Amino acid sequence: MTTAATDLRQTSSSSNVRGITIDRALFVAGAWALALVWLLPLLYAVWTAIHPSAYETRFDLFAPLTLENFVEAWNAAPFARYFLNTIILVTMILAAQLVLCTLAGFAFARLEFPGKNILFSLVLLQLMVMPDILIVRNYAAMRTLGLVDTILAIGLPYFASGFAIFLLRQTFKTLPKELDEAARVEGCNLLGLLWRVYIPLAKPTMLAFGLVSVSHHWNNFIWPLIITSSAETRPLTVGLSIFATTDSGTEWSIINAATLITSGPLLIGFLLFQRQFVQSFMRAGIK
Repeated sequence: MTTAATDLRQTSSSSNVRGITIDRALFVAGAWALALVWLLPLLYAVWTAIHPSAYETRFDLFAPLTLENFVEAWNAAPFARYFLNTIILVTMILAAQLVLCTLAGFAFARLEFPGKNILFSLVLLQLMVMPDILIVRNYAAMRTLGLVDTILAIGLPYFASGFAIFLLRQTFKTLPKELDEAARVEGCNLLGLLWRVYIPLAKPTMLAFGLVSVSHHWNNFIWPLIITSSAETRPLTVGLSIFATTDSGTEWSIINAATLITSGPLLIGFLLFQRQFVQSFMRAGIK
């Protein structure tokens, strides 16, 4: 009887191991399939950008390499201005969001005031509204303020983020209230408490949100396209789309070179700091 039970357990264990092995193989195969789906367009863009236009549609292991496509793309449009506009834009938006949303998140997490729950419900409601729905009203507001075709007009509607307020509120609520009492004993006022206690402990959350914000506004297209009309205010995404429709951008090799110029900083930044990115998201609880 003992031998039979032992054999049964061994058979069951072997079946479980085989089942786990098959499941793992399926997951790995699925991950590779998704990676290839994502990588193939990128590899094609890199291939056409670093080879002459004659190799746009054919593969040759010994095809000559060239950087002329990047030079032509850079000279065909004011990409230096587009880069400057984009850097100013994402920096301005992120700075405003961190200041305003940190103050709002702290107020919702630690302060008591009339209408607190109603106001926070409105913040959550904002998360359910697609930004594109508000394009007409935002444009009317920017025109009234005289800000059309300015970098400020691109960023102003995004200075407050419901997602950031919610995220920081949840982070602040997880911190023990004993920290408040200890800081007040040391003579901290509310701003001192926020600056010296809460913000240092919320840095992973703020970093994770900062990555999301920079990536989103670096790639944002519809609103900047509508609100800008000159090269002096266009960000990279709008400049790239206009460049691709001009006579100088008809060759795929040059278009892909311009695309890599536009998306390169984000890709390089992720590859260099991917470990810090993942750790920030894990600590912040963003999924």
